[in-house]
Amino acid sequence: MLTKEYRIPMPISVSEYKIGQLYMIAKHSNEQSAEGEGVEVVANDPHEDPQHGPGQYTEKRIYLFSRLPQWIRSLIPKIFYITEKAWNYYPHTTTEYTCSFLPRFIINVETCYEDNAGTNDNALNLNEAQLSAREVDFIDIAYDDISPKHYKAEEDLKTWKSEMTGRGPLAQDWMKSDFQPMMCSYKVVSVCFEVWGLQTKVEDYVHRAIREILLVGHRQAVAWLDQWFNMTEKDVRKYESEMHTVTNEKVLHQPTVASPILSPVDADQPDVATPTRRSWFSWS
Repeated sequence: MLTKEYRIPMPISVSEYKIGQLYMIAKHSNEQSAEGEGVEVVANDPHEDPQHGPGQYTEKRIYLFSRLPQWIRSLIPKIFYITEKAWNYYPHTTTEYTCSFLPRFIINVETCYEDNAGTNDNALNLNEAQLSAREVDFIDIAYDDISPKHYKAEEDLKTWKSEMTGRGPLAQDWMKSDFQPMMCSYKVVSVCFEVWGLQTKVEDYVHRAIREILLVGHRQAVAWLDQWFNMTEKDVRKYESEMHTVTNEKVLHQPTVASPILSPVDADQPDVATPTRRSWFSWS
């Protein structure tokens, strides 16, 4: 098992991101779904947790066979999907990814959000064994390199400017400055693929894909700030429901001719700048 803790600072507050997170996931999932592939929403229901209180449970099926690199596609059937189960007790979430065709494959994501720049060394209350096993990785949503196939000029935070809030563009040292508001998404991601001969390769590949997904998704959440900033929770839940309906219609409609789509980090294919080649995982 390979465990990393990703820390993703953003120039918004935790209270603001409660709306932004929901908006970004719904819009991103719809954008990246196409006929026969994408995100099918199976459940989206209120849920009560004895420790974290009221929240929301979601279950999704992520169809992505054509986005996988060839060496993985050779191991699995074409009717391939990953099941995502998420328990969102904002500002804490737990997400689990499994695959019925690969019973020894599982991804666990524990997330919390705090109003700081990633300065809490144990935001998720890990034990000593977990702390010694993790690798901490800061993600700079403005200046970290992004794959050309994921780049959009309007999502470039080095030139982005929010008309509603006046925030942006983000300077080179924005994470180390006194920029306010400032929050951090702390994510402890554990990837386990217990298959002899493939474990290290698969776990490393999945983490590289996860990092790119986190970079793209959190860039979008900030770049789309003016689209969701004045929304209430009722507004965003309505938008989320509408997007789920549209997205499901896309995914469940089978195409007559399948068009190949690259994975987020596909070493077997050349990078091509195209806005459709991204990912669907809800890594917010």
